[in-house]
Amino acid sequence: MAVFSLAACAQKAKTNVISEPEALSKLKGNPNVKVATFAGGCFWCTETIFENIKGVKEVISGYAGGKETNPTYETVGAGMTSHAEAFQVYYDPSIISFKDLVRVFFASIDPTIVNGQGPDRGAQYRTIAFYTTDEELAVIDQKMKEVANEYTKPIATQVRKFDTFYQAEDYHQDFVKNNPNQGYVRGESIPRRERTLAKVKDLVKQK
Repeated sequence: MAVFSLAACAQKAKTNVISEPEALSKLKGNPNVKVATFAGGCFWCTETIFENIKGVKEVISGYAGGKETNPTYETVGAGMTSHAEAFQVYYDPSIISFKDLVRVFFASIDPTIVNGQGPDRGAQYRTIAFYTTDEELAVIDQKMKEVANEYTKPIATQVRKFDTFYQAEDYHQDFVKNNPNQGYVRGESIPRRERTLAKVKDLVKQK
């Protein structure tokens, strides 16, 4: 584990190409699909968690929570922006609710850590629950109260009104699926996914 603790959700950029998957284009035009946005540390980890949740159609890694336009992996990773690594969940509300997605989100993080998760540290790895409506804010606030009772330390997770999401570069999408033997993936992403899914077994997709 000492080797893995030195690893981080970072690597030299391969390409800055950003293209929208055809499946995502179709989902964006589907009135029966909703979108939820979160930031939970390394987006490689969080993407692979939510891809295994029932009712989830697509998960996109990206950047949110900051003011700068068109952020890149290099600038966000270096702490040169006010953005955090984030992800968007495209889901079918007839199968899974926003409340359950919030439940999965908090099961996947340590909400008491300020600016970080796992081996990753910095404001770009802070945790944020975004909302777009008063109803979503109420759901998050209620969950925050429940979570606060489970920890002795203060809750550091931010609650923010959603503004803009910037899709990350192509090679970050489905990173765990495409790079199962990468060091950080084996040491952090996969174990974190399995720990989280074990906490929300009733929400996991049937294989």
